[in-house]
Amino acid sequence: MSTLYSSFNAGISGLNANATRLSAISDNIANTGTIGYKRVVASFDSMVVSGSHYGPYIAGGVRASTTRLVDERGAVTGSSNATDLAVSGRGFLPVTTSTALNSGDTNLPLMLMSTGSFRPDADGMLRNPAGMVLLGWPANSDGTIGTFARDTIGGLEPIRINSNQFASDPTTRVTVRANLPSTSTHLGANASPQNVSMEYYTPMGTTETLNMEFKPVEPVPPLTGASNEWEATVTDPKTGMPLGEYIVTFDDTPPNAGRISSVTPSGTNPGGPYDPATGEFTVTIDGQDIAMNIGMPNDADGITQMADNFVPVSIDRDGSPVQSLAGVQVDPNGYVNAYYDSGLIRTIAQIPLVDVPNPNGLQALDNQAYRVSPDSGSMFLWDAGDGPTGEIAGFAREESTTDVAAELTNMIQTQRAYSSNAKVIQTVDEMLQETTNIKR
Repeated sequence: MSTLYSSFNAGISGLNANATRLSAISDNIANTGTIGYKRVVASFDSMVVSGSHYGPYIAGGVRASTTRLVDERGAVTGSSNATDLAVSGRGFLPVTTSTALNSGDTNLPLMLMSTGSFRPDADGMLRNPAGMVLLGWPANSDGTIGTFARDTIGGLEPIRINSNQFASDPTTRVTVRANLPSTSTHLGANASPQNVSMEYYTPMGTTETLNMEFKPVEPVPPLTGASNEWEATVTDPKTGMPLGEYIVTFDDTPPNAGRISSVTPSGTNPGGPYDPATGEFTVTIDGQDIAMNIGMPNDADGITQMADNFVPVSIDRDGSPVQSLAGVQVDPNGYVNAYYDSGLIRTIAQIPLVDVPNPNGLQALDNQAYRVSPDSGSMFLWDAGDGPTGEIAGFAREESTTDVAAELTNMIQTQRAYSSNAKVIQTVDEMLQETTNIKR
């Protein structure tokens, strides 16, 4: 009788196992269109009742277990939203819940996602429709990312994008090109100084002016001829104070005639040293450092001294006035770059990728999110594209890993297996009934 009852129990375990498999198949098919969904597979393991090889066989049955294949990657499809993100390879986006943020909890729970459709909410934080908020390392004011611990989320903050954000791009370099008259440095020329007015942008986004005066230096008797020297002075017109004074000497012999020979600081306000490798010296006005580029020695592309006319050739500067935010994009290395209407690009944050030794051991949560667990191993934060992690793709989303055709095939197989196990139970029941009739 024990063999009949073991067959009965084996049939019941078969029904339960196939019911579990059908549940996994149902979940997969239901989430065919769910962005970032990872399919679940059911595995069967036999159960053996220990005993002798001789005598009646005792059926042990079957046991079902499920695994979510988190390490599988779905197809990446394009979108029209710059902050629709997908990881093209290994790694996960760090997110947290809006509930934790609203509660003011300083220890934000870390959750992981392989893709997400993030958009700024009312507070400017990048949030997906399920309430998951994207985390990243904030950038410094100059756009650089500081040094943060890689084995903890202490440095991660919600990425905030304010549509009414303004930024200034102060001038850091001014390039001056002009031709100075060679006749002005002759003995007895008594030539007038030449002036160049230069605009620049302050850190506050306003426009101010610098003045550069070129004053010819006459030879001191008994020297005759031309000195080929000019005293260049950069002045703040608001105060009249010199910011830098330099003696610019020009060559008068071939093949570099008319080109800069040397530049040396002079006077009581020499300014920063002249760098012949870049053709620049730096002046400071109201705490703002501006590199003045006048050209390198013996270079044709610089200030020249030729003929007898003063010709201002060009004045170029970098920077821009105050500008408003036009949009943001995320590059493959996870840098969140803000684009302003003037063309300025500034990094405001960096999104690291979270990696664990066993992605399939992550604890699955609602809304295609996961949490680190003992089975997954400890997490580590990588720069996207470094180490084992892939890159971050903007304007992209990862599709579900469900293959509908394969799931329907598995469903038919499961249905047949379920019916067969039900038949086993029915047969055992009939045999037990016959046994009962024998006793009668």
